[in-house]
Amino acid sequence: MRVGFIGLGTMGSGISANMRKAGHEMVVHDARRQAAEKICAAGAEWADSPKAVAEATEVVFTSLPGPKEFEAVVRGDNGLIAGMSRGQPLFDLTTNSPTVIRNLEPLFTERGAVLLDSPVSGGPAGAHSGKMAIWVGGDEQVFQRYRAVLDAAGDQVSYIGPIGAASVAKLVHNLSGYMIQTALAEAFTMGVKAGVDPLTIWKAVRQGAGGRRRTFDGLADQFLPGTFDPPSFALRLAHKDVSLAVALGRENKVPMRLANMTLEEMTEAMNRGWADRDSRVAMLLQEERAGVEIKVPAAALKEVLDKDKK
Repeated sequence: MRVGFIGLGTMGSGISANMRKAGHEMVVHDARRQAAEKICAAGAEWADSPKAVAEATEVVFTSLPGPKEFEAVVRGDNGLIAGMSRGQPLFDLTTNSPTVIRNLEPLFTERGAVLLDSPVSGGPAGAHSGKMAIWVGGDEQVFQRYRAVLDAAGDQVSYIGPIGAASVAKLVHNLSGYMIQTALAEAFTMGVKAGVDPLTIWKAVRQGAGGRRRTFDGLADQFLPGTFDPPSFALRLAHKDVSLAVALGRENKVPMRLANMTLEEMTEAMNRGWADRDSRVAMLLQEERAGVEIKVPAAALKEVLDKDKK
């Protein structure tokens, strides 16, 4: 296909190079002309504006720093919208705001073009190697029609749902990772200040139950199906463990903000009379506060996990 690509930075340079290697003709643009030197040397054509990229191609991809830059590329006399034709899709690979994506979609619809939010996950290394997830929200038929280009960029390409759904999934992924990162910093500083070498702690915990399992797989046991009885590990026992950790932090004068918040959640759950239910039952408190009920059929969860084993 004849593919347009705008944004040749940390992620876009690797993604566009893989599309070019797969045999697609490339027309590219970036705010910095020098960012395109390598891919142009590999046979891509340079375009002077986002509008020119759209006019010269069948499908367009954007990979930009954020919502502000995406909106600037889309709008204006030389923006993408001005150059797009009826039926032409734009796959936005940016980690973007679902609200911005949903607000801009009517502009594409008026033009007869199609906007799909398509955030990626894999980091710069994944962008260059092609070992990368691409999550797509928008028209599913358009997604399927251009699947071959997406497959050239990532090895885990998935359709998520209506416009904006993929951006929501990406933000859940990234927020979870950074929250876990913050918690690990707290837990490890407690352990090191309590007298254990950080390498020794790391070697130990990565062989534990949590360390041996993919980060999100544990959600399939109790939280997602909404089944907390009988317990896999009782709340009263987990409450004891977190109480001991908070006490250890206090003894060693380590700030334990997240640990104390976790203990408060578990204590509230204990006061609900949930001591002998599974420890993850405390997660129901957040469901109540958010006003949502999370309940996924066990069979659907099993299907996803079994597919990964194949």
